[in-house]
Amino acid sequence: MKELQYPFDADYILSRKKQIKRELLAQDGGFLEKRIAILGGSTTNDIKHILELFLLNYGIKPTFYESEYNQYYEDSVFPNARLKEFCPDVIYIHTTNRNITNYPALQDDSDTVTTLLNNEMEKFKTIWNTLSAEYACPIIQNNFELPFYRLMGNREASDFHGKVNFITRLNLLFYEYAQTHNNFYICDINYISADYGLAQWSDPFYYYMYKYALNVKAIPYLSFNIANIIKSLFGKNKKGMVLDLDNTLWGGVIGDDGVDNITLGPEEAEGQVFSEFQHYLKEHLQLGVLLNIDSKNELENALAGLNHSCGELRKDDFIVIKANWESKDKNLLAIAKELNVLPESLVFVDDNPAERHIVATQIPGVCTPELTDPHEYIRVLDRSGFFEVTTLSKDDAGRTKMYRENLARAEFQSKFADYEEYLQSLGMQAAIRAFEPSYYSRIAQLTNKSNQFNLTTHRYTQSEIESIAEDGKHITLYGKLQDRFGDNGVVSVIIGNIRQEICEIDLWLMSCRVLKRNMEFAMMDQLILQCQSNHIKCLKGFYYPTAKNKMVSDFYATVGFHMVKEDQDGNSEWEFIIPEHYIKQNRVISIMEDDFNGEN
Repeated sequence: MKELQYPFDADYILSRKKQIKRELLAQDGGFLEKRIAILGGSTTNDIKHILELFLLNYGIKPTFYESEYNQYYEDSVFPNARLKEFCPDVIYIHTTNRNITNYPALQDDSDTVTTLLNNEMEKFKTIWNTLSAEYACPIIQNNFELPFYRLMGNREASDFHGKVNFITRLNLLFYEYAQTHNNFYICDINYISADYGLAQWSDPFYYYMYKYALNVKAIPYLSFNIANIIKSLFGKNKKGMVLDLDNTLWGGVIGDDGVDNITLGPEEAEGQVFSEFQHYLKEHLQLGVLLNIDSKNELENALAGLNHSCGELRKDDFIVIKANWESKDKNLLAIAKELNVLPESLVFVDDNPAERHIVATQIPGVCTPELTDPHEYIRVLDRSGFFEVTTLSKDDAGRTKMYRENLARAEFQSKFADYEEYLQSLGMQAAIRAFEPSYYSRIAQLTNKSNQFNLTTHRYTQSEIESIAEDGKHITLYGKLQDRFGDNGVVSVIIGNIRQEICEIDLWLMSCRVLKRNMEFAMMDQLILQCQSNHIKCLKGFYYPTAKNKMVSDFYATVGFHMVKEDQDGNSEWEFIIPEHYIKQNRVISIMEDDFNGEN
């Protein structure tokens, strides 16, 4: 919904929240349902209602548990039957600087202040450790915004007695905890409040009147940021950008002005704006964001612009370049097809409102951020939270390379008349092993990002993956694949629940990057080996249809299962009786004993 995309009208959202909710629910395309507990150190009611809107807009339908006013500590640390029964998927702890118990006094010495700091940190560590042990779900914790007054003025920042200094040190301790504990995430209200304007954010009227620790009008900005963390945790991030060129990556129209006359570089103010925007976009490659071009231009002119001496972006930073005179919506669909991703996983970045309107109208789900002033391009894209990072793996940094290698594979395939001959020529090697700690993060990431080749679309947090790997009640497999063009990383995951002589497949997914490469048969072969070693005689598989996974509706039949039953909604159950002498189905992938990196 456009009204919930940044930059949004906070007053409109607050005043029309019931109407917006009705409209979002009416657009139900299959929500991911999640239980979210909000433990508040101040009033949280409107935070909950606005958070619900942003989550619905991301395709997540939340059910909430909300603590009583300022009962966040009691609900966390002491036995809580109601929260236990609720069984949260995510816990959000909404505390602010008003919940800091003891600030330093000017007569305190350094040791006393350090003791106050450590006591405050221990209080929160007790909360986090208790919740983590009890619920094993992601925890989102606010850091602290700066105080709304400074007793000593500027000295507050440097003097250990100052509230500013104390809050800064406490925030650093929170960050250290986040760096050393999985499934713990900081909601950075220190930044959000500064971005909003600290004086307005901390307006004490709302605390004295309603016990809100922030300006009610700022609630949509806070809720939006919380929603971005949650949607990232559950695989709702965007995957890439499709970028215009003229007046987007540089100023001017290169076909009319020529490459020497476009506005780009340090010699003039406007040129610096576009150079910085290109630098900002290029930084996204480190996150694995896929950059592509969709421009009404001659290809020769487009490439000349990308070779500009003052440009930050080069041809090799992009995966697909469509510079032609086709309509941009058609080009975007072609880009999505070549990348083998859903069109709605891409963000269309174009300065022209008419082009944005056409794309938004023709391709539902594609975000088209409003870019009007080049000075605001970075702010609008950055605050939109399209690529909110909750996990960062080695595979992310190499994603552009992996997709480019996939295009090379497609080009290579065109030289072969026989598909199996093509597969044999790739020289594929796979490492298929039980879950290992070094891959827990990537495995959890895949379960939340894979939508098309995902038979049940069950989602798992990293802590759940760790628990499954270690409980002895599951068969777990991850698969890595490499070939003559490069390493695809972890591309397939299976989780099977052992029930005596039966293994029920809770999850089977595969990255679309390796479709039709026989990896599914290699995974099936290894799954059978694991079943045989556990004296399992029967595999049960399940397919639950969604709007995005229709491509695997008959997958189990391709690997030898037979359907047991199917209901009117298309949910089906499949069965495979494991023969005494199983014949392997994979004929083209070599299975390696060790990891590609030599890890055992």
